[in-house]
Parts: sequence; structure tokens; C-alpha cells
Amino acid sequence: MQNLDKTCRIAVCVKQVPEIGEARINPETGTLERSGVPLTINPLDVAALQIARLIKEEVGGEMVAFSMGPISSERVLRDAIAWGCQRGYLISDPRLAASDTYATSYILSKTLQKFGPWDIIVFGERAIDGDTGQVGPEVAAFLNLPVFSYVTEVAVEKETFSIKRMIERGWQIIKVRPPFVLTVSRGKSVVRLPTLKDKIRAHEMPIVKLDATALGIATSRVGLEGSPTWVQKVEKVQVTRKGTVLRDQSPKTMALAFKKFLEERGLL
Repeated sequence: MQNLDKTCRIAVCVKQVPEIGEARINPETGTLERSGVPLTINPLDVAALQIARLIKEEVGGEMVAFSMGPISSERVLRDAIAWGCQRGYLISDPRLAASDTYATSYILSKTLQKFGPWDIIVFGERAIDGDTGQVGPEVAAFLNLPVFSYVTEVAVEKETFSIKRMIERGWQIIKVRPPFVLTVSRGKSVVRLPTLKDKIRAHEMPIVKLDATALGIATSRVGLEGSPTWVQKVEKVQVTRKGTVLRDQSPKTMALAFKKFLEERGLL
């Protein structure tokens, strides 16, 4: 897209995850247990939707949501539609189950290619269940697009986007033209909640369902068989700490005891 002229096409990839503190791993398969667990939209995907909506409102165009997961993931697509997307596509197929981040990124990239081209593709920085932060950058690699991670703000200028992202020593501002991929972190902007009208529209919107056959994906490249990484073993780690507990003593006494503790270990 050479000019920001009401033609911007934005894809937002969202994921259904267990509510914080509710995630459980099957110790035998190493996969996430979803049955009986409260599920919700990934919190950082809400930040991604917020930035995508602000861009769409500034330059026009369209905003489309994609999600990969079980049929229950239709709910997060309706959330995405309520937050400003015009349509939602659900990639759901038992043959895709247990895909690792690499296989998942391959599936998403094939889907985005099928419905593209896109000017901007937006992800949350990471999902709170896997916590890898790998899918957005891997999709960008499959699509041969530049990726900007840890993004907190995007401003539209004459013919470019000004992207603000977190780096180790502060902030970086990058000016770039589409197409590109963003992975979004939480910024300072206040999330605008959907209105009742938005929610009604999302409830009534049909969700397009896709499987491996519709996407032309060879099942040997996805699922557990097509995943180069897998969970070998899950253990519950018991953390024990041995030490001396000082109670009801003066600050000076406790400080001297702490100083002795460090000296005995060669730390002072």
C-alpha cells in the first residue's frame, strides 16, 4: 500500500485461553486441558484489537479476525467482532490438535495467504497459556514480512506508520510502510469496551469455519506429527527453602545476622 487511502486491510489473530490461574496440563499428553476450564480471549489480544481498531478508524479499510482452536473458539471471534472486526474465521480441525508454535504459525500463514493480501497483521505479544511469544514472528517469517514486537503505540503519518515499541533500554520509534506484522504489548491507552450495539452485531454475525482440507494443508505438517517440538514430561516442582527465621529481635540483631550469613558464603 503506497498511500494511506482508505484501503488498509488489517488481520488480527486472536486466541482462546484458560482464565488466569485456571490453566491445567495433561501430564500424559503434555497438552492443555480445556474441558471444564473457564475460557476467555487472550488478554494481550485485546490490546492487539485496540491498536488495530485505532488504525482502522484513522485510515479506513477493513479489519478481519482469525482464530485457531476448538469450536468453542467461536466465542473469541465474536469478541473480536464486537471490538471492531467485520468478519471472523475459525480454523478448527481435530487433525490440527497438538500443533506446536511452528505448526500453528504455518497453519495461520496459509490461512492469511488464502484471504490476503494484508497491509497489517496484528497479534498479541504472547498467549498467557503457552507464554512463548513465538507465533507472531514465525508467521511473519513464513510470509516473508518484517515484524515489530513489543509494540505499545502506532501513529499514522502521511504515508507511513510510526511504531513505538519497548526495547531493553527504553523505547524505539520506527517509521515504516506496509505490509508488516505487529505483536502488541499492553500500552497506556484505555481499552474502549464494546457497546451493546457492537455485541448484538457480533452475536448475529456468522463465523466462517475452515479445516485443513479447505486450507490445502498437508496434515503431515501439522498436529503432533508435524510439530518439531513437543512436551516430553510435566512435573510439579516442589520448592523448599531451608534457613533461619529471626522473629521478635531488634533490627540491629537481624542486620548483624544477615551480614554474618553473607560473609560465611563469601558474598561480602
